[in-house]
Amino acid sequence: MKKLAIKTSVVLLAALLALTGCSSGSNPSDKSSEKSASEKILVVGRGGDTVTLDPAQSTEDESNRVTEEVVETLVTYKKGTSDLSPLLAKSWEVSPDKLSVTFKLEENVKFHDGTPFNADAVVFNFERWWDPNHPYHQGTFSIFKTDMGGFKGDDSTVIEGIEKVDDHTVRVKLKHPFAPFVAMLTEPQYGIVSPESLKKSNGQFKDQLIGTGAFQFVSWTPNDKVVLKKNPEYRVPGFPKVDQLIFQVIKDNSARLNALKSGQIDLMEGVNPSDVSSLEKLPNLKTYTSASNNVGYLSFNTKQKPFDDPRVRQAISMTIDKQALIDAFYYGQAEPAVTILPSGSWGFNKELKTYPVDIEKAKQLLAEAGYPNGFQTELWAMPVARPYMPQPEKIATALQASMKQIGVDAKIVSFEWATYLDKVQSGEAPMALLGWSSATWDPTTMMYTHHRSTDSVPTNNISMYKNPEVDKLLDDALQEPDQEKRAEMYKKAQEIIYQDAPINPLVHSTPVRAASARVANYVPQVTYGPQFTDVDLTN
Repeated sequence: MKKLAIKTSVVLLAALLALTGCSSGSNPSDKSSEKSASEKILVVGRGGDTVTLDPAQSTEDESNRVTEEVVETLVTYKKGTSDLSPLLAKSWEVSPDKLSVTFKLEENVKFHDGTPFNADAVVFNFERWWDPNHPYHQGTFSIFKTDMGGFKGDDSTVIEGIEKVDDHTVRVKLKHPFAPFVAMLTEPQYGIVSPESLKKSNGQFKDQLIGTGAFQFVSWTPNDKVVLKKNPEYRVPGFPKVDQLIFQVIKDNSARLNALKSGQIDLMEGVNPSDVSSLEKLPNLKTYTSASNNVGYLSFNTKQKPFDDPRVRQAISMTIDKQALIDAFYYGQAEPAVTILPSGSWGFNKELKTYPVDIEKAKQLLAEAGYPNGFQTELWAMPVARPYMPQPEKIATALQASMKQIGVDAKIVSFEWATYLDKVQSGEAPMALLGWSSATWDPTTMMYTHHRSTDSVPTNNISMYKNPEVDKLLDDALQEPDQEKRAEMYKKAQEIIYQDAPINPLVHSTPVRAASARVANYVPQVTYGPQFTDVDLTN
């Protein structure tokens, strides 16, 4: 596949968008409208809007980026590393039998509404996530259900119970050893919100979010921006460094880049890989990269014909030249994916190789499956860019052309972001582009989330894949404390999944962000966790 030429119309569109400054909402350059000019306002440009303010309900990055600045988890990762680090829990201890974890909590911490953070608050939040009969267990809590195997009363749930030991000590009891438990608690879905705020709002998060973080929630204007302000009583003296943190939606990548260059925003997510080399030459801007812990993939709905036949899924996989995709859309800022795990993961199966491009073999497989002349279907494309999918519509067009070689006529379909997520997670899409930025370094986060069968809807297993042997391997890996033995289970599971081909992992990208040279102390997180607590703006 040759690199796609940029058409004149696209250039003109980018120029027009540059003049407008952003694709929707208010002008992000008008910082004075938020605070006086003497205060520091950090504006982060992003391609999509927040979907929910409830951390426990979020299933995507745009919501997580906001909530993790306001609501803190018990545990996080040390910035730029795979090392676990305390946050609201100052320490934790796993029992010798691996059946409980005891957390010692930070003291003298308050929520933004002035109420105390303590063991009661932690128990309240855990009960809300875990117990379907809790008055504020409102929604799907799909990440919790996937991570923890189910809710209270489910045979599959890993949690036996949670108890307050004293005002600043909490113990979580497990039904069986669960190796990734502490690592999973770094995910923003396990942020501790104020119990009193939940009671006052009747469990609703439409216009409020109360946590203990360095920033407090101010407002959310849908499809425009989220405004946060400095928490003046944050427990770490001198932090945060900026007075306001604004997440500004600028959907078009070129417009977002122009907003950065002109100073309308200070930092941008989702730098187009084709822009990296030119940005590195500009003295007033800086670029940031982080290790790849993500995957962009093409998912096949294994419950819909003709994708219920693995030969069809394999055939389409054999039409895709992943290196050509990387050359055309990632400009070298990615590696071809073999399995859902990146090659740097300790659970990655190095014996497997990506499906080779073989059009004749693909045609043969389609004929064997009963489709010698191909078929018509739909290919759903994400409406927003992500590091693992920087140009989803163009990538969809490239895949459409690849499939055409074997007679598969795929109509490209898209929706608004929240609708898209809901529909693909509910199993409506025949084929869909999506991806995952892993919240932890544990292989479970990617493999169990995407390949463990479940009867729940919506689900992050959007291929609706079900293989009892894979289920058992993934379940056993959760209970095995020995990392080497766990790695072997994941490698075996990858072998089976590779043959079943419920998804085609396309790439593992190297995320690139860009910022004004005025931005200081910014270290991009590979996983989740607050990113802007110690970021400063210089003159």
